[in-house]
Amino acid sequence: PAKAKTISGYLGPGYVVEASVGHIRDLPSGAAEVPEKYTGETRRLGVDVEHDFQPVYVVNADKKSQVKKLKDLLRESDELFLATDE
Repeated sequence: PAKAKTISGYLGPGYVVEASVGHIRDLPSGAAEVPEKYTGETRRLGVDVEHDFQPVYVVNADKKSQVKKLKDLLRESDELFLATDE
């Protein structure tokens, strides 16, 4: 939130700057968190071993309300700029 406020100051009033408040997605902590479309080893491991070990990311339960807020803001916007630490 402090970083978002600083960035907002640089950009000015024509921009809405929102923080994700930490990492939104992560690897699942167990098979119950893996979406149903994944089966077998992928569901058990949270990684698709048959497609170059592609990770299956899920939205953390404690971030779902923040994701909803960001999606709602996006509906009202013409453009989206993502600034990540990756």
